[in-house]
Amino acid sequence: MRIGDICSNNPPSVATIGFFDGVHQGHRFLIEQVRQEAAARGLASSVITFPVHPRKVLHSDYRPALLTTPQEKLDLLAQTGIDQCILLDFTPHLAALSAREFMEVLKHCYNVRALLIGYDHRFGHNRCEGFDDYVRYGHELGIDVLPTRAFRMETPRGDTPVSSSLVRRLLLEGKIAQANQCLGYPYFLNGTVVSGHRVGHKLGYPTANLQPDHPDKLVPANGVYAVRVATCGQNYGGMLNIGCRPTLDNGAERSIEVHIFHFDRDIYQQPLRLSFMQRIREERRFSSLDELAGQLRQDAARIREVLENS
Repeated sequence: MRIGDICSNNPPSVATIGFFDGVHQGHRFLIEQVRQEAAARGLASSVITFPVHPRKVLHSDYRPALLTTPQEKLDLLAQTGIDQCILLDFTPHLAALSAREFMEVLKHCYNVRALLIGYDHRFGHNRCEGFDDYVRYGHELGIDVLPTRAFRMETPRGDTPVSSSLVRRLLLEGKIAQANQCLGYPYFLNGTVVSGHRVGHKLGYPTANLQPDHPDKLVPANGVYAVRVATCGQNYGGMLNIGCRPTLDNGAERSIEVHIFHFDRDIYQQPLRLSFMQRIREERRFSSLDELAGQLRQDAARIREVLENS
């Protein structure tokens, strides 16, 4: 996948635009429409996106709860088979452009010949214009503006379009299987192993404490999870706890601790990836460490069963 920039060698392309957080099933459905249209026209296919959430640029205290970090997003976009990704630095100047002015940038700086618009996407200052306006501006500028079909999935809330907002809500509710269905892959969290309180060793379940690589990456709801663990070039099953460890009176400090099955190595300060498969239960307080240890044995047995069947 080529990374486009403001220069004369951008190939003429069919493009779409969006933040593409998570590169979920809805995004992939849209990108496939771009690829098909580009192939029909004999042009390159492009995705136009932003390395930093536009709202964070305008409001520095905004925490976007990202489904993917900038590099993770690029890696996932590359897997779609798109020819080119154009990274736009969202600045106050760019935010102030009208929709027509922004389309001029796409035409003259990035050689966009056709633009596919997602079913709910708007751009330009105040986002006050709509699809018919984009079509008119495109006709004036020499850009064909085309509508796209929305990707819909059957969820407990009914037949609904898949969106990044929906995936975030599901993850924050601990509904991992549904979130993964929307994403098209298991939700994952990358980080570095840091020192912990070592209580897991005393309970017979030593854990690796994870510090996420990106401060804005969304951490799912508190609870116990079945996860896949990638570290040291190998993949393992794991039992993950996210929460404040109420049995230990840990206060408000939230930790991400994983017990890796069949693993006995020192991985302090090593990178680690967690892929979420299923939430087993909510976090809760136990009356003693012995009771907690008993519950952990039950959790481990249940998680091994989940991992064997997934």
